[in-house]
Amino acid sequence: AQNADIFTTVSEITAKECEQFLQRKVDVVTPNGFENSFTPATDEEYDGKRRAARAKLIEVATAMSGEEVAKDAILIGIGGRYEYRNKGIDVFIDALKKLLDTEAQGRDIQAFIMIPSGHNGADKDLVAKLAGTGSADYTTQVSHYLMDNEYDVITRRFKELNLTNAKGSRVKVYFIPSYLNGADGVFNMKYYDLLVGLDLTLFPSYYEPWGYTPLESLAFSIPSLTTSLAGFGLWVRSHYGKEHPGITVLDRNDSNYFEVVDGVVARIKEVAALDSEGRKAYMASAKDVSTIALWEKQIQYYKEAYSKAIEKVIEAKGAFPDELNEEKSMAYKKIEINNPTWKSVMVTRHLPETISGLETLSKNLWWCWNESAKSLFKSIDPEIWHDTNHNPMALLDAVSLKRFKALAKDEAFLGELKSVMDEFNAYMALKAERKDPSIAYFCMEYGLDTSLKIYSGGLGLLAGDYLKETSDMNVNLVAVGLLYRYGYFTQIITGQGEQVARYDAQDFTKIPAEPVMDAEGNWMTTSVAFPGRTITARLWKVAVGRTDLYLLDTDYEANSPEDRQVTYHLYGGDWENRLKQELLLGVGGIRALRHLGINPQIYHCNEGHAAFTGLERLREYIQNDNLDFGEALEVVRASSLFTTHTPVPAGHDAFDEGLLRKYIGHYPQRLKVDWETMMGLGKVNGCDVNEEFSMSILAANLSQNVNGVSMLHGKVSREIFSKMYPGYLPEELFISYVTNGVHYPTWAAAEWKKIHARVFGPEFATHHYDKSCFEGIYKVADTEIWETRKTLKKRLIDIVKERISDPAQCNHYSPSQIVAIKENLRDDVLTIGFARRFATY
Repeated sequence: AQNADIFTTVSEITAKECEQFLQRKVDVVTPNGFENSFTPATDEEYDGKRRAARAKLIEVATAMSGEEVAKDAILIGIGGRYEYRNKGIDVFIDALKKLLDTEAQGRDIQAFIMIPSGHNGADKDLVAKLAGTGSADYTTQVSHYLMDNEYDVITRRFKELNLTNAKGSRVKVYFIPSYLNGADGVFNMKYYDLLVGLDLTLFPSYYEPWGYTPLESLAFSIPSLTTSLAGFGLWVRSHYGKEHPGITVLDRNDSNYFEVVDGVVARIKEVAALDSEGRKAYMASAKDVSTIALWEKQIQYYKEAYSKAIEKVIEAKGAFPDELNEEKSMAYKKIEINNPTWKSVMVTRHLPETISGLETLSKNLWWCWNESAKSLFKSIDPEIWHDTNHNPMALLDAVSLKRFKALAKDEAFLGELKSVMDEFNAYMALKAERKDPSIAYFCMEYGLDTSLKIYSGGLGLLAGDYLKETSDMNVNLVAVGLLYRYGYFTQIITGQGEQVARYDAQDFTKIPAEPVMDAEGNWMTTSVAFPGRTITARLWKVAVGRTDLYLLDTDYEANSPEDRQVTYHLYGGDWENRLKQELLLGVGGIRALRHLGINPQIYHCNEGHAAFTGLERLREYIQNDNLDFGEALEVVRASSLFTTHTPVPAGHDAFDEGLLRKYIGHYPQRLKVDWETMMGLGKVNGCDVNEEFSMSILAANLSQNVNGVSMLHGKVSREIFSKMYPGYLPEELFISYVTNGVHYPTWAAAEWKKIHARVFGPEFATHHYDKSCFEGIYKVADTEIWETRKTLKKRLIDIVKERISDPAQCNHYSPSQIVAIKENLRDDVLTIGFARRFATY
């Protein structure tokens, strides 16, 4: 203010304040203005909107009060921010009390306090009553569930003054604490569309720099009231010379509170006593007064301020020159340096049309459990197939164009390709016949094939087999996981026998995952709020036969370097990074499905890592479907399944409460509960701040069924979770078991598959069989079984010998030790194998 050429403000009352606080007089008062372009253009339109608004206000008032509101009732209102004293809400309520206590006469008064406040959605009992399905006896003074109702000043004042909307009372008041944006759940009309239905608005402000609310009322032909402590009130007094029954400007100061209350009461009585002609005259006056504040008139004060500012500049600096003095200007020129411009170029393969089916096969992991497809890829170039670790996409990148052209003319190869493609297309065609229930499957890792490094051990291999089996059985399932840049570490043994963890980055152009694009060709993403920022993840799709697996990846430019690392390593980093991963999987995974238009009926958490899916689903039901916490909890439970794999308590992920406050401190408000209630979902004792928040307990609390992965593990799991259910024996809990299985086509050798296909019957091939079919193995001659076993054992021994002879894979044995090992490794002796990881818990 001190350094400006011209100092302006919006009203005379603010100008006085500025002079006192900023020690400078205001040069020009530039009052606020109003555009009437969104008010009804014709009388017919206005009358229609007014009838609709009155009907809605009377309908809601009738439902809230439990008494039929007369069609000729006086409808009054106040609106604005929740500033109890500044906006004159206190005066408004006290005036209603005084009206209530006076002798009953005239029409009933229905008062609406339309002040947005914190709330938890529309009152469902009221909504049901309005819809004709609720209790006819239900009444309320508040249209929405208030947050911290016991501390609300407005409703507390209702109780103090006994403004309880008693039966037969001629003055009734209703608190509408929602933004009237057309989707509040009760009125479902915008503020202006309801404003036009009122008979009078009252804004007895204690302080208002300008005061748009009375001006808005006048613009919609609604009589109003303001005070001398509002900028607009003073503007009316000084700029509207005629009588103005459409607007009353009450004198207000620090010592005349009760006189202002009396003035409001008098104004209500005055409007209530009007006949039809009088009401029309007041409404016409209101509309006319509003024209003094249209922008077409108020803009002149801004032009005056701009002119004075220019005059000040000319006075200080001289007149503006007609043209610029080019000699005094300095020209800057960038010196161009002839540097090379480097650009990345990606060369993509293009297969001849006759063998383009190879591209389709390489992008669907169906090939990895079908011997015919694997043989087809191997036949392209056995050496490259071996060098690329049996990765079809890497194979197709490595094979020469010359070889592709030769294959395109190779009748034998084309015949084999057609046979495989016919088998694949027939298999995929059945996807259209999948039936409900639809299922969403969430897991931290998936062991599908070595070409996709997003697994570490048994949990991932089980999940991978699960997806393959759902594909073969044509189950309507979609899966969600994370796409890791480095996956899990590769174990390297040094020459000294030490274990070294090596991380190799995946080349996403050589994995069977494709970007998911929207209708406009943009890469689809999902997002999760992190402290002070939002992390986004790109969506990739992996086709696992008929089953789709969607993977989330944060390693791209939209994220900070820290957030890009969230999907670097499977089970990598500290506990905070683990929490980020699990929030991304659970919350981000649910949101990803919604972006894709997928709304499954059942949600399956494979281990507790994905338990935040339940938390996000609670939020959806509470915020989108207006369920309360208890109702949402029952719906989520009824459609959730949790499979636990870990046999000891220490193996279950648990997070410190302080870390959770940092990342999900905003969730209780979304769930409309307190922090302790939400913490109770993941703790035995939700009020114990020292107890860590267990993801497994969260998953169990949000699931209808919990299962272990074997009979013994089911028993152990009941004991682990027994503290959640005091008063019940572990044997009484609802935790059951489903024994782990394997995906037969993935793990059975080709030699065994041929034998089994011959003797197990046709149903076995479709995965719909009775275990009695295995009796067919007795039809196979012992010599055939033994010869098959010897063949496979020899293959194993040969592979082991090859690996220990490769210095790149095995360098911790001396040459003499390697020779001795190879001499003693024979396929005609008893060979015992042992493989087990060392768990740190």
